[in-house]
Parts: sequence; C-alpha cells; structure tokens
Amino acid sequence: MGSSRPDPVSLKLLRIAELAGQTPRMVLTTLAHHIDVEFMAEAYRRTRKDGAVGVDGQTAAEFEENLQGNLESLLGRLKSGTYRAPPVRRVHIPKGDGSKTRPIGIPTLEDKVLQRAVTMVLEAIYEQDFLDCSYGFRPGRSAHQALQSLWDGLTRMGGGWVLDADVQSFFDRLDHGHLRCFLDQRVRDGVLRRAIGKWLNAGVMEAGQVTRPKLGTPQGGVISPLLANIYLHEVLDTWFVREVAPRLWGRAFLVRYADDFVIAFEYEGDARRVMSVLPRRLERFGLSLHPDKTRLVDFRCPPPRRGKGRKSETFDLLGFTHYWGRSRKGIPTIKRRTARGRFARTLVRFADWCRRNRHKPVAWQHRKICQALLGHDAYYGITGNSEALWRLRNQVRRIWRKWLDRRSRAARMHWEKFILLLRRYPLPPGRVVHSIYGKQLRLPLRP
Repeated sequence: MGSSRPDPVSLKLLRIAELAGQTPRMVLTTLAHHIDVEFMAEAYRRTRKDGAVGVDGQTAAEFEENLQGNLESLLGRLKSGTYRAPPVRRVHIPKGDGSKTRPIGIPTLEDKVLQRAVTMVLEAIYEQDFLDCSYGFRPGRSAHQALQSLWDGLTRMGGGWVLDADVQSFFDRLDHGHLRCFLDQRVRDGVLRRAIGKWLNAGVMEAGQVTRPKLGTPQGGVISPLLANIYLHEVLDTWFVREVAPRLWGRAFLVRYADDFVIAFEYEGDARRVMSVLPRRLERFGLSLHPDKTRLVDFRCPPPRRGKGRKSETFDLLGFTHYWGRSRKGIPTIKRRTARGRFARTLVRFADWCRRNRHKPVAWQHRKICQALLGHDAYYGITGNSEALWRLRNQVRRIWRKWLDRRSRAARMHWEKFILLLRRYPLPPGRVVHSIYGKQLRLPLRP
C-alpha cells in the first residue's frame, strides 16, 4: 500500500498558520518566499475560470496555452515589483427586481490568480486572529452557521433586544489609510504589501475612462472580502468582544457576516448605550450606519397567552425574517422564513427566465426549473421555512403555465391541460436541507 504524501502547498500554509497562531502579537515580515511556481499553480487551480474577461481580454483557455510560462512570468513580476495591477472593468447588471442596475468589477485573469495566491497566505495568518462571531467569506464557515449561531444565542437568552445594523456602502467607503495601519499590526512583508497597495490604487475602467477612487476595496477582487474582514475585525469585532461586552450589565453577543451584522442584548439599557456609541466608533474609521436600515428591535419572547400584551417585532438577516412563533406543542420558539424582498426577487427571476425561454422544449424547461428549485432549497430550505417553500412552488407553477400559455394561440395551456402536463413533468417537493434535527426532510407536494 502506498502512502499519500502531503500536498507541499498545504504544508506551507500549515506552517504559516502555526507560526501565526503561536505568536499572535508578532509582525510577520518574510512571507513572499512561500509563494513559488507550485504555489501559483495551486492558486490558479482555485481560481474561477468561466467568468467574464477583464480589460486585457485574456481567457483561461489562452492563459493555459503556456500555463507554466505565464505563472513563472507572473511570479517573477510579483517578486521583482514590476507587476502593474490593471484597472478593473466595470459593468452594470440588473438587480433582482429588474428596475435598477448594480455595478460589478471584473479583474483580469492574471490579477485573479495573483490575488488568490496572496489571499491564501493572508488567510492562513488571519484565520488565527479572527473571532468566532464573524462568518462571511471565511474557509469552513457559512451563512447557515451564522444563522444557527444567532438562533442558539437568542434561544438561550429567551430573546432580547436586537440591534439590526446596516453599514452604508461599506465596500465603497473602506479607508485605505486605516486598512494599511491594520495590516501593519500583522503583515509587513514588502512584496505582499506592495501588491496590495497596487490593487487598492488600480482604479476602475468604464466606457474607456479610468477612475482611481481613494476609498473602497478592489471591485470584484478575490482579495476584497479578506481585506473587508480584516477591517471590520479591528473596527467592530475586537472592539465589541473585548471592550464593550465586558462592561454591559447583561448578556450580549455579535453575529457578523461580511458587512451584515446584528448585536443581541439581554437588556434594553445595554442596547441603547451601544446604539449611541456605535455610530461614533464607525465614524472614527470613515464608516456610517444607514439611517433608514438601522433600528433597535424588541425581540423579547412574547407572553404565553396569545392576543394579550405586547408582540415582539421581526428583523431580517441573510435573506431570512426572524420572528417569534410557537411549536406544535405551543411552546414559544424563534422561527425563520424567507424574507419578503428575497421571495419577490426570486419570483421576478423565475418569471423573466420563463418568458425568455417559453419556446424551448417543455422537457428542457422542466429540467432547468427543477434545478433552480433544488438550488433555492439548498439555501432557503431550513427548519421552519417549509411554508415559504410551498408558496414558491405554487407561484412557479402559475408562472410556468402563464408563459407556456403564451407560446402560441394554437396551443393554449389551460389549467386542465397544465395539470396533466405536471403529472408527466412534476416539480420536485420542497426539501429542508438545513435541519436542526440533523437530516434532510422531503416535504410532500401540496395539491
């Protein structure tokens, strides 16, 4: 029997992580020597290759024609300091409701590979420093873990007061000067810091014009989520956990996913004190709370008798509305359902897709719709959200029939005919993929 040898790149990252974990206050100054051609090849393997091309127009297929040579050239330019970060190509895509557009940035393939390599090194370091309260864009952590942590914490406290906060235009307003100061506390390797500086100043190309904003992270950059986490780790996470929470009268905890976060408090007084100082804390680092999307929510457990006394409010996080309901035994429990805005956007996308593809073969449409529903369940299929899964399938059936009915006047799709079609092409039942009971549950289709 042959023994499998450890991956050299994994061993390098493990050594970096061990050093960072053993010396949490040490500033690391020699890291670039870990990045070699083999390291770059692994970074290329981890890079998405089917995305749109950047300003240079280079595709993954063209890059792979001389993969070894291109990686060696890229590595040499990184180490020598001659690498020039190209501007990010900006395009606008429609938002969920179709009425507005959202700008996104598309880096070049070379830029993606190099940013991935630097991100791999920095992740090995900062994963030893980041706190348990942050979940977004971290290896081995997910939005569902953040939701579960919030559910567990609120359940243990029996509810409380929830500060539902929204940082206004965070990725566009991140201050480069403060970010460099935060990086100085841990990473001062000249090669890596020079590359990060070039990405921050690379600029954006739109309609042939290049602009160089003095704030924000590289649009669409692989390294952007990590830089954002480093920034909020210092600005919010460590401040709250180490300075604020120990001074409160009651229990409190923070759950953050990228720039989305909530803080739950046992007592209203604590919540209002933090709500008064949080804007000043963020302002100190060039950030601000959105005035219309930040609020304090009374999320205490409602009294046992229905219809009397106060009712707790609701709040949204990561696409779910959190509210107090009752279990089948009548016990108050925290429940979650698909947020109204997310549900509506999903229906708009389904309707637009059915309209554009209404003349395709029915079997092909059915396969694609089933794939989309299963993908939806992969995120929204959580315990307590079965009603929203049913409603989605109901609406999808209506939308699909509507656009099949408009294929031609000669082949009208009345409901009687559509019901017969559904017997041949049934939609998949809803699935509770993320169950608190530890197993997937298939929900029988309702008529």
